[in-house]
Amino acid sequence: MSAEPQQEVREFLAEFPDTQAVDVIFADLSGVVRGKRYPVADLTRIYSQGLAFPASSFLLDTAGANTDAGGKGFSDGDPDCFAVPIPDTLDRVPWSAQPLAQVLLTFRERGGTPLFFEPRNVLARVAQRLKAELGLTACVAFELEFYLIDRARGALGAPQPPISPATGERDRATQVYGMDQVDAFGTVLTDIVESCSAQGVPTGAISAEYAPGQFEINLRHVEDPLAAADDCVLFKRAVKGVARKYDMQATFMAKPYPGEAGNGMHLHVSLFDAEGRNVLDDGAGGISDSFRHALGGLLESLPEAMAFLAPNINSFRRYQPDIFVPIRRSWAQENRSVALRVPLGSGSATRVEHRMPGADANPYLVLASLLAGMHHGIARQLDPGPPAKGNAATAFDPALPMRPRRALEKLRRGKILRDYLGKDYVDLYVQAKEAEYETFEAAITPQEYQWYLLAD
Repeated sequence: MSAEPQQEVREFLAEFPDTQAVDVIFADLSGVVRGKRYPVADLTRIYSQGLAFPASSFLLDTAGANTDAGGKGFSDGDPDCFAVPIPDTLDRVPWSAQPLAQVLLTFRERGGTPLFFEPRNVLARVAQRLKAELGLTACVAFELEFYLIDRARGALGAPQPPISPATGERDRATQVYGMDQVDAFGTVLTDIVESCSAQGVPTGAISAEYAPGQFEINLRHVEDPLAAADDCVLFKRAVKGVARKYDMQATFMAKPYPGEAGNGMHLHVSLFDAEGRNVLDDGAGGISDSFRHALGGLLESLPEAMAFLAPNINSFRRYQPDIFVPIRRSWAQENRSVALRVPLGSGSATRVEHRMPGADANPYLVLASLLAGMHHGIARQLDPGPPAKGNAATAFDPALPMRPRRALEKLRRGKILRDYLGKDYVDLYVQAKEAEYETFEAAITPQEYQWYLLAD
């Protein structure tokens, strides 16, 4: 589709003349998709004039409450900024019963400069620095795990697996990579893939994972980090939308079931120079010095990055020993227990797989922290140390902050990500998340009643 804005609108309406409305959307600090629905008659005006949104929309907590981080919200009167459509993201919404379109937005200050605390713009700054200073561009693919769940909740509001279309009963166990599970939910999974294809989101393999109703769908590599993160946002929206169509729900919550596997977001990243050479490849089937340095930077910055990779209280419940979830600063080739895995592949396919992030994380901020770590390591020629052997996830790494407030404090006091993401943004993020944790911790849970109501 043409990148010329009004031409993009004309071509879309010519192809889908029955469109009734358009959803203008963006992902906030927590990765929650927010926006507005406009009548399709407003689409031309949206592209020509843009829209007004409160800038504080990017500092809400996960539940949508204003955190007033940095005095942005209640304190400053909650001013608007400009939102403009991102070229080539105008597409139909295939799972909607109503003929709908959607388009992704990016935000600008009144003077036209990118809004510095929009997560997408944070990623853009890091990607631009990687290219300007090292001449490198990232090629990125996301892998996301998710659960299909029943719309009805179990005891105390807990989720439960959906009724299997194949058996008419709830699955109580699963087989990882089991094709029976893929077949049973094949109609839903196929609809997800086809909906993504209709929106230009390139998907790959589908697999059943380690728990009932849990699946993974891989996104294909994209030679533009911003577009790759956009695809991740659109993919998660499509999964949830298609699940609703089949009277189910989908969750990317990091640990929805205490005794089952969590949901991860794995990122595969290669780095290409101006001549199109993958600088992570040594040309002889191994990893280059640049790759080793990038690994060193990722490991050194990992303690600071945890606040982005695990963005809420539930996120940290995913980290447990001996379940193929990394809990240490570690790397190795072909080892799924490490934080940084080097998968099979050579030449253009040489890449790092970052296995720490949860599926609930904001893809823009995760990728920004990852590229910052790689730049940091290459620029300083850091050594990652020897690769791990065997199971690297038997015990927690004391240098990694495995509690929410510890992670925020590590980010606040760190120097690496403040340099790359911007100290002002890091401060806003920390303040917003601290406000969210304070609200969450103020709630009285059912377990508190069970333990303490009659304890004295």
